[in-house]
Amino acid sequence: MTTMLMITMRRIFNGILNLIYPNLCEICGRKLAPGEEVMCLHCSYELPRTNAHRSSFNVVHERLVGTTPVELGASWFFYYRSSPYVAMIHRGKYNGHPELLRILARKYARELQRDGFFDGIDLIVGVPLHPLKLMMRGYNQTDYIVKGLNDITGIKTGKNLKAARYRKTQTRKGVFSRWLNSQGDYKAKNPIELEGKHILVVDDVLTTGSTLITCCNAIHEAVPSARISVLTLAVTKLG
Repeated sequence: MTTMLMITMRRIFNGILNLIYPNLCEICGRKLAPGEEVMCLHCSYELPRTNAHRSSFNVVHERLVGTTPVELGASWFFYYRSSPYVAMIHRGKYNGHPELLRILARKYARELQRDGFFDGIDLIVGVPLHPLKLMMRGYNQTDYIVKGLNDITGIKTGKNLKAARYRKTQTRKGVFSRWLNSQGDYKAKNPIELEGKHILVVDDVLTTGSTLITCCNAIHEAVPSARISVLTLAVTKLG
C-alpha cells in the first residue's frame, strides 16, 4: 500500500469518525471547525490569559520571589475555580485524558515562541510524581505538558528531578505550611547534565509555589551554575 493511499484512507476514516463522534469544544460544547483543537476560536479568544511572559517581573516571579532565583516566568491563564477553563486541567490531570494537556501545551508554546520566550533555553524538565502516586494515577500529567512544548520547540527534555518523598495533597494548607512541608520533597538527578544549562522547569498549575520552589532549589543546590526559568499552564490568584 502506497503512502499516499494510506494518508487518503486515514483522512476518510477520520472524517467518518468525526461524523459519528464529532470533536467538541471543551469549553462551550460546540463542534470544532477544521484546524481547531480542544477549544473553538471564540473560547480560545476568551481564555483569561495572563500574558505574564511579556513582563520581566510578573505573577510567576511574585509567587517565587525571595525563595529561588528564576529568570523567566510564564503561565498561560488565570486559574479561577468557577471557570470552565479549569475543567480542562482537571480532565487531563485526574480523569485519564493527559493527551489533552499535551495539546494545550502545544497551543501555548506557539504563542510563547512568537515572542521569543524559548530563546536560549537548553532543557525542559517537568515536576515529577513520586513512584507511588505515579502508580496510582497511571501517568504524570506534567510529562505530557513537557512533550507538548517539545513538539513545537524541539528543545531537549530531561528527567533530572525526582520526588524523594510521598506527600498527600496540600490543598487545604496555607502558603507557609505548604512551603515548610515541601522542603526536601525533590532532588536533582544527574547534575552533571545540568552544568551551565538554562533549564525550564514545568508544572501544570502554580498555586502557592511551594512545589516549584522546592524543585528549583534542588537544582540550584546541586548545580549552582544552572539558570532556571519556570512555566505552567495556569496560575491561581491568591487572596
